[in-house]
Amino acid sequence: MENGSLTLIILNGKGAGNDELREAISTLREEGFDIAVRVTFESGDALRYVEEAIALGAATVVAGGGDGTINEVATALAQREPRDYPVLGILPLGTANDFATSAGIPEEMEAALRLALRGKATKIDLARVNQDRYFINMATGGFGTRITTETPEKLKSALGGVSYFIHGLMRMDQLKADSCKIEGPDFSWQGDALVIGIGNGRQAGGGQRLCPQALINDGLLTLSVVTSQELLTTLLHSLTSDDENPNVVTTSLPWLTIRSPNEMTFNLDGEPLSGTEFRIEVMPKALACRLPPQCELLA
Repeated sequence: MENGSLTLIILNGKGAGNDELREAISTLREEGFDIAVRVTFESGDALRYVEEAIALGAATVVAGGGDGTINEVATALAQREPRDYPVLGILPLGTANDFATSAGIPEEMEAALRLALRGKATKIDLARVNQDRYFINMATGGFGTRITTETPEKLKSALGGVSYFIHGLMRMDQLKADSCKIEGPDFSWQGDALVIGIGNGRQAGGGQRLCPQALINDGLLTLSVVTSQELLTTLLHSLTSDDENPNVVTTSLPWLTIRSPNEMTFNLDGEPLSGTEFRIEVMPKALACRLPPQCELLA
């Protein structure tokens, strides 16, 4: 890629005042990189900016923010014809940065920006839910969803990713399992699920490794269902060990359906989706993304 190819950075409004990023952009512009910046203010902005990037012939679109921002940009790209796609780059500027962390994206802004502009483009999978919603990292249901959708903003900014886990422990008294049936190719499970993770990536909720074996370019989703009432023990086990856990049902599959007699809420990279029936399928090699050479998420 030539330095002169346009890069459009789509920046979550919360990250617009980041001095380290400002300096990184200045440094790379001085080296000859053509970088334009757009800041999101409301829902729909990311889609408009992706369309602008395509109209301008941008080689790279960089999502600057947390998992939700990356999701918005990736979703906007996935809705285009593949020949139009710019490559996706990532700047980790959110609270938890679960996808960026597990992908090994540098936290330091200049290093992350250099990777976003010059890294090798690799085709990665995306997941689609009920035909019109997407996630690049993970869909979580059950107790984990209630943590991430209800964690107070002040706690998030004070403690970062750990806040989800601490807030979860504070809410143990409100623990309720979701009764559901999960089916997919050669797989069927029915019962009460405390936590459901459907992973393209490996971790959610600020570092909870719900799907520690997931890969983002294998054409499969990893399903993890926590069935045990011993949730604290199980969660601590999943945070500290990649070993098999008897209280967790796991499998990998290209698609699955989840049906429940009661309304369930799934958190798609931070965005809630409620209903009683979900069809979740992988879209293999849906977009190209610039990732580190030794990215653990790649097969």
